[in-house]
Amino acid sequence: MVSDTRLQINAGWLDSVQRSECEHFDCRPADHDISLLVIHNISLPPGEFGGPHILDFFAGKLQPHSHPIFEQIYQMRVSSHLLIRRDGQIIQFVGFEERAWHAGVSSFQGRTRCNDFSIGIELEGTDNTAYSEQQYAALIQVTNVIVEKYPLITIGRIVGHNDIAPGRKTDPGVSFDWPGFRQQISFSKSI
Repeated sequence: MVSDTRLQINAGWLDSVQRSECEHFDCRPADHDISLLVIHNISLPPGEFGGPHILDFFAGKLQPHSHPIFEQIYQMRVSSHLLIRRDGQIIQFVGFEERAWHAGVSSFQGRTRCNDFSIGIELEGTDNTAYSEQQYAALIQVTNVIVEKYPLITIGRIVGHNDIAPGRKTDPGVSFDWPGFRQQISFSKSI
C-alpha cells in the first residue's frame, strides 16, 4: 500500500518499498539517458490477482506445472523496475539505473530498444479490468518521484507498452485512465 511517507530514490532504488531483486537485468548503455516511462499490466495466471506468481516469474522461479500457461512462459527472462499490486503495494525488482527487460522489441519516436532508456512499471491487472484507486494513487506517487529524479521524462514520454510495441502489445489497455492519470503528474516548471 502507498505509504504516507514521501518516496525518495537513493542509488536507483525507492526507499520505503518492498524489494524483490532479480537477476533479469543488465547495465544500460553508457550513451543512453533515462527518458521514457512505460506502463504495463500483468496478471499470473491471466486474469487472476494476488499470489506469488509475478514475483516468481521475474525471479526465474515460475513452476511450469503450476498452471498450463506457465509451461509456455516459465523460461522467459523478463523483469520490470516496479510492480504495483491491486492494493497499491509497490515492489521494486531492478534499480532504475539498470536496464530491466520489460519492453521487448520496441521503438519510440524512431529510437529502438526502449529498455535502454526507459523505466518499466507493471500494474497488476488486465487490459479490460479497471485498475484500483490504490494502484492509481501509488502510480501517481511513484511517477512524480521518477519525473523529478529523471527530468528527461516529460508528459509526452510517459507511454503504454502498446505505444512502443503496437500490434504486439495492448497493455495497459482500454481500462487505463490516461487523462485522469496525466492530470495528477507534477512536472518541474523548468520543463
